[in-house]
Order: sequence, then C-alpha cells, then structure tokens
Amino acid sequence: LRSAFYIICESFALFFLMEKKKRYEKIQHLGEGQFANVYKAKDLTENKIVAIKKIKVGSRGEAKDGINRTALREIKLLTELSHPNIVPLLDIFGHHSSISLVFDYMATDLERIIKDTNVLLLPYHVKNVMIQTLKGVQYLHANWILHRDLKPSNLLVNDEGVVKLADFGLARPFGSPNRIYTSQVVTRWYRCPELLFGAKYYGVGVDMWAVGCIFAEMLLRAPLFPGESDLDQLRRIADVLGTPTEEDWEHMRNLPDFVSMNPNPGIPLQQIFITADNDLLMLLSSLLKYDPLKRYDSEQALQSDYFSKKPYPCANAEIVQLLQQPLLTGKKRHCENVTTGGKRLRL
Repeated sequence: LRSAFYIICESFALFFLMEKKKRYEKIQHLGEGQFANVYKAKDLTENKIVAIKKIKVGSRGEAKDGINRTALREIKLLTELSHPNIVPLLDIFGHHSSISLVFDYMATDLERIIKDTNVLLLPYHVKNVMIQTLKGVQYLHANWILHRDLKPSNLLVNDEGVVKLADFGLARPFGSPNRIYTSQVVTRWYRCPELLFGAKYYGVGVDMWAVGCIFAEMLLRAPLFPGESDLDQLRRIADVLGTPTEEDWEHMRNLPDFVSMNPNPGIPLQQIFITADNDLLMLLSSLLKYDPLKRYDSEQALQSDYFSKKPYPCANAEIVQLLQQPLLTGKKRHCENVTTGGKRLRL
C-alpha cells in the first residue's frame, strides 16, 4: 500500500512537470553537451524570453553512478537560494527521461565586458560590479554555501545592470569539521594556493581568492595569474606575490601536495596597478593573502575604505550603458556558463 501511494504521487508529479512544458516555446538551439542541451525560448505565460537547460536524466542506475549529480546538486541549491545577485531558477519541468531548468535570458557576462576593447571600464564601474559580486558571495557564505567556481564568465549581467552569480554545479555546503572536499574545483586561473597544494578541508577563502582574481582582471583587462598547469599557476602567483614563508602561511607545509619553490621576492602590486590608490591595493592584497585564515571574507571586503571613497560606485543604470557598446548591441545572448557534463557551453 505504501509503495502504491508513492507510485501515485510520483506519477502525479511527473504529469504536473510535463504539463509545464507547454508553457515554453523553443526559439533557437544554443548548444549541446554530453548531458544537456540549451535553448532560447519564449515563456508564453509571462510573454518573455528565457533560457532553458534540458538535462538528460537517464536511468536510476546512471544516477547512482553520479553522471547527473552535478546537475541535481545545482537544482537543489538553486531552489533554496533567493537573492538579487544570484541567478534565479524560474521553473523546472520534466519530459520523459529529461528535466529542464528555466533561467532568465541574460544580456552578457563579465568576461565579455572585460574582453570587449570598445567598453571603457571605469573605476566606478569596477566598484559597482565588485559590490554586487561581494553581496552575492556574502549571501552564499551566510547560508553556508561555497560556490567554488567564481570567474568572470560566471558573473552574468542583465539589462538592468544587475550582476548575478551563476553556474552552481560545483557549489557545496560547508561548515562540517570532518567533511572532506575535492581540491579539483575552481577554474585554474582563479584557484587559490591551498587548492593548488591539494587541501581537502577549506572554507570561504576559496571563493574570496577568486573574487580577488576577478577584481584584478577587471583592472588589468587580462587575467592576473593565467597558469598553464597547477605548478605553473603556483609559479605565476609567486612571481607576483613572492614565495610564501612560514610567517605568511604557517601551516602550508602540512598540505597534501605542498612543494617547495625557489625564493622569489615577487613584484609590489603598485608596480602592476600603477594608477591604483592605497585603498584599492589594500583590498586587493587582503583578498590575495596566501593564508586563507588571513584572507578577507566578504563582509570585511564590503567594509573596505575602497568602496566609501571617491570615485563612488556608480548606479546600475550606468552599467547598462556598458551593454550598449557597439560589440554588445545586437549580440546580446544568455551567457550562463552551463555545465553539461564534461563540456562547458557559453551561450
């Protein structure tokens, strides 16, 4: 009797999800990966354009093998999150052996803005984007969630100039003292030293280091640490910040993959960011501390003097103007960096 009850409930839920499919009209196929397809579509009820990520769920056996764990984890987290700077999951519907996630169709992402040479990214723009990013990160960390894949392409920007954190396929709850995590997270250029040294226990510092790298990239219009391998990544970090000492990072030698590096004095950040003032350099250096325990968290970063002094952060309306530059106008697209199982699609 109990089994029959669950079968009835499951059938009803499946019917309900399949009926939702009729609400959306596909316009264009945007990309395909091993486990998902992404479409531009129209929401016939709300009369607006959306992006639909159609995930191939497969059999129960496949799910047990973990093929869809990333997608299922993303669904679970997104249904629990609600913040202006987090990409919202608008809807979910099912059809046979697939489940579809509905997202806002976003104008662009930070990576495209940084790379677009026609876009004049001014200091007050940078402050605005940083504040919005930090508020999104602060919300995640306050709810005991690590994003673990922050990078410019995962910071979406909508037509109102709102920055939204996206792609939660690698996100995890944190806080349990005995929980072991993989170190193979975060795109290499934004990966913190403790992950490069194979740390299995870590916290908010992994996201804050990535925010520091994003901050530097907006200022330079190029990645600060574009490593070609994990070892090269460590070398590039040391070339800028200098080789860490025991005073810099007390417990680094205890990490599983720690390797000694040749002494390197590094380069003062002032010589790289030649127009930066002391408040900017203080914030950047505090985000890029070797020791994660000494690294700024999101609250400390938001309270930095950098944001309270001129030039003040611009309004979101001025971010909108960045989206109206020649290379962006007419080419707006949903830019979620969608994880599709072994392949990433930029849409």
